[in-house]
Amino acid sequence: MSATARLSLNQATIKHADLETALSVTREAGIESIGLWREPVAEVGLEVACRMLADSGLRFSSLCRGGFFTVEKEPSRRDALDEVRRAIDETAALHAAGAEGSAPVLVIVAGGLPEGSRDLAGARARVSEAIAAVAPHARASGVQLAIEALHPMYVSDRAVVSTLGQALDLAEAFDPDVVGVVIDSFHVFWDPQLLQQIRRAGRGRRIASYQVCDWATPLPADALLARHYPGDGVIDFGSMTREVEQAGYRGDIEVELFNADIWARPFAEVARRTRESFADAVTPYMLSTTAK
Repeated sequence: MSATARLSLNQATIKHADLETALSVTREAGIESIGLWREPVAEVGLEVACRMLADSGLRFSSLCRGGFFTVEKEPSRRDALDEVRRAIDETAALHAAGAEGSAPVLVIVAGGLPEGSRDLAGARARVSEAIAAVAPHARASGVQLAIEALHPMYVSDRAVVSTLGQALDLAEAFDPDVVGVVIDSFHVFWDPQLLQQIRRAGRGRRIASYQVCDWATPLPADALLARHYPGDGVIDFGSMTREVEQAGYRGDIEVELFNADIWARPFAEVARRTRESFADAVTPYMLSTTAK
């Protein structure tokens, strides 16, 4: 079995590739799985995207993204919930089209503070209410909502859920087959409670996705574009990956990179470098190289 058999190339890593190109680049790099984004899927239409994914022979590891639940006023809040229900339908269709071992995972990003608000507690409460509103549709569709905690520097504009513990607090109100969590190394590596919370996630069967990329300083002016190849920064992938594996996770592991310099490189080069960095920085700490 290949040392990178569980590697999934998140489509954001080659952001400027259209869906057809992303699928072919992933396959030609010897990577067996891909994490998709809604926008490139929408460009070709869901039916065509499903056919392209099926023809590629790749597994589908997740769809990004749903969420942004913190809006306060109607009809914007109702529109946000309806949009997530559409994302759930897309996830179910793509999961069905992917190769054996695909995961029915929709990544959920909570949303930041509404403009002019300082009420973090209220915003987090609205996230919980919104998940409760869409969870029945996820259950009926066979889709797992995966709450992703984002680094605290994104709390104002992207996610009021900042730690894995907070994500689990939200998820544990629901069946684990319906609501789980994403463990993204970039966002949570700094947390002194991280390993303890990974164990908690494992006990509750909550780990829906594991994403890896690295943190290095100085950060760019746009902190969203601060992600690096695994091994190019300060994150200890050994302890984190071992803990995720020991917690029972055996799904695909996504490399998701937001980095303007990486996006400017040829797609095939980026896919090759992704595979090499994963093999060096992550694979040595995995208990199994077989995706389940």
